[in-house]
Amino acid sequence: MMALRNWWRRVVPLASPPSPDLSALQQQLALAQALEAERQRIYDDLHDDVGSRLLTLLHRVPASEQPLVREILQDLRAILSRERSIEGSLLEVLAQLRDETDQRLQTRAIELTWQQKDGLPDPALDRAQTMHLFRIGRESVTNALRHADAEHLRIVVGVSGNALVFEVTDDGQFDPTRIGDGRGTRSMRNRADELRGNIDWQQGTLGGTKVRLSFPLPPAAAGCPSLQPQRNMSR
Repeated sequence: MMALRNWWRRVVPLASPPSPDLSALQQQLALAQALEAERQRIYDDLHDDVGSRLLTLLHRVPASEQPLVREILQDLRAILSRERSIEGSLLEVLAQLRDETDQRLQTRAIELTWQQKDGLPDPALDRAQTMHLFRIGRESVTNALRHADAEHLRIVVGVSGNALVFEVTDDGQFDPTRIGDGRGTRSMRNRADELRGNIDWQQGTLGGTKVRLSFPLPPAAAGCPSLQPQRNMSR
């Protein structure tokens, strides 16, 4: 019997306690899951609490102010839904951004021209990259809606070397003193830094503002053709 037990122990070794490295990973996983659960709870609270208050406000403000409240409510719902679902490849994220931008501009009767380079690469982006790109694009459109008094918005997407180039140009007003002072602008700069890219603001040839973001794409997308905007849309 003793020989049989010794043989069994050699064939099926006793389970050893988890290593310190494994324990640390398990703790990190538990923390990440707790943070994600808390984030979802905050999203739900914002949607239910702030959203209901905005709906109440919508029926109390004068008719002239109601479009602004509707836009804020739409922005809130869009941000919360996008923060939960935005993911995927570059082209998938751009498609989501284009769809939302088109819907936002329609409410203001603002014309949108979207120029996207043919054969644009489609590398997979991680969640942080998709979020930063989407939020920079969204904030650029928001600034044009709130500050530029624009009638036309143009978005150009292409590549230069191994970098994505994303431009948002309006035909409204350009105020260089405002660039860099607002919380939204600072957030855009921080997001561009997280993408290891660059962002700048300049005056367009029609008097509006051009926001230009560039950041390196994953190595698989290197060697793509350069961005060549159409001349009649140059600003």
